[in-house]
Amino acid sequence: MPTRTARTAWTGNLEQGSGQVELSSSKVGTYDVSFPKRAAEDAGGTTSPEELIAAAHSSCFAMQLSALIAEAGGTPQSLEVTAKVSLGPDPAGGFRLTGIALDVHGEVEGLDEAAFEAAAQAAKQSCPVSKALTGVQITLDATLDR
Repeated sequence: MPTRTARTAWTGNLEQGSGQVELSSSKVGTYDVSFPKRAAEDAGGTTSPEELIAAAHSSCFAMQLSALIAEAGGTPQSLEVTAKVSLGPDPAGGFRLTGIALDVHGEVEGLDEAAFEAAAQAAKQSCPVSKALTGVQITLDATLDR
């Protein structure tokens, strides 16, 4: 299996510094990062590690769920997954990820709501990004749309 690479170039201290994160393997973009924007409600055109983790988690979960739906005998027509990754203070000092909320709406043929929920819960546990983030509380809201 391949290894993927991202690179960050940073200048300055935490409070006034800034950087750019480059998605090196895919070459799809370079994005600005800064701690003040990371800690603010309005990202102001910058990304953050939390947003990048949310992107990784939502896409990984969608892929895993599509596989598990098929294994359960269903056919995924569409899945829309949102991941919200929260940053907060760490009681031990500094900051930490305080939670991840996954929300999925799916149009699926061949599964009822219970089977869809079971597949979604299994995907939450088994996608590689979920496995990497076991130290963070992950919640899931799964809705089967008809």
